[in-house]
Amino acid sequence: MGTKPPKGVILCGPPGTAKAVANQTSATFLRVVGSELIRKYLGDGPKLVRQLFQVAEEHAPSIMFIDEIEAIGTKRYDSNSGGEREIQQTMLELELLNQLGGFDSREDVKVIMATKQIETLDPVLIRPGRIDKKIVFHLPDEKTKKHIFQIHTSRMTLANDVTLDDLIMAKDDFSGADIKAICTEAGLMALREHRMKATNEDFKKSKESVLYKKHEGIPEGLYL
Repeated sequence: MGTKPPKGVILCGPPGTAKAVANQTSATFLRVVGSELIRKYLGDGPKLVRQLFQVAEEHAPSIMFIDEIEAIGTKRYDSNSGGEREIQQTMLELELLNQLGGFDSREDVKVIMATKQIETLDPVLIRPGRIDKKIVFHLPDEKTKKHIFQIHTSRMTLANDVTLDDLIMAKDDFSGADIKAICTEAGLMALREHRMKATNEDFKKSKESVLYKKHEGIPEGLYL
């Protein structure tokens, strides 16, 4: 076709929309979280970035997945800010830009980034030529929510009164991770009361619990 595939891709969308779920690939897959690159001592983070790209090149074809890229690639709102973390972020971003700039000789090394706050990223980091494609992950619609509920309840034993239609048609902004948490919490409620079947009331209470944790900022997957 005379065209080249994208050098890099960025995945963006709300939390819980499966941006960080890797599909099956025959290439070497390297995964790192942006915050893990911020090290205790200055210079260690950029060194780690160089080592990651070196490993990716040595084991090509390879894919490097950088989750939560906003931890190191945010816009600089105050050029006079000189905190150590700010300096580390600047050094990390410069090294990452340097590595991305050498992609012309690395056609078999691809970078995928993921963020839930694309509006905060430095435009220089995601400009065409470095990151050529943006893929947006939206919250599921009713049809998709129904399918996700079916997946997570398929191995559960449900009482006869369970109807998931109210949950599916609810206007709450449920992500796929939220739906999984609702089903898990409903099952745990039944187990706590020594019941073998989850009831409709369990699902109602679990929905309230998941929404509370979401609004209060409690980490996903933490069941109280």
